[in-house]
Amino acid sequence: MSNDLTELKELVAAIKADHQAQKEKEKRDAWTKYVSLSMICLAVLAAIATQRGGGYSTATIKQLNEATFNQSLASDQWSYYQAKGIKQSITEEERDRLAPDAPALAAAVAKVKKYEDEKKQISDDAKQLEAKRDTARELAKNYSDRSGGMGLATSVFQIAIALGGMCLVVKKRWLWQLSLATGALAILQMIRVLLM
Repeated sequence: MSNDLTELKELVAAIKADHQAQKEKEKRDAWTKYVSLSMICLAVLAAIATQRGGGYSTATIKQLNEATFNQSLASDQWSYYQAKGIKQSITEEERDRLAPDAPALAAAVAKVKKYEDEKKQISDDAKQLEAKRDTARELAKNYSDRSGGMGLATSVFQIAIALGGMCLVVKKRWLWQLSLATGALAILQMIRVLLM
């Protein structure tokens, strides 16, 4: 019975030692919970950066389409302007061939004046369309720059997440710190883009 009691005491001592070792291991590795939480936060921020970058890409395409549309309309206006110029030149030649006292002279002079006024209006319309085109191109460039900036932020977030994953595998705190520093750089890049 004394043997059984000794074995029982040894078993209880072994169980207590295992339990104590387990508690110490959990205490030592408690920081890995924070690694996991920080990786989740970085993943959420990466998703936001990706979504914003996609939105900027869409806006870039929209503005480039707008610029192309306005360029097409402006080109049409300049073609119309040239057609009116040709008609004006023909009318001016007819006017110059008329005698100073010819009854059709006043009508020819009025027609030349009408073409000149129409050309001015057409020119103004074309210039307004070109201004809209230029504005759309500037917006497209701005959105394109923002999209590229968000793409960079997304890439840096992914690097930070990968470092955090490696940290969990090899249990090195310095990798977690490097992951957090890399994540902070990604956040700064994201803020920089949002403030553009």
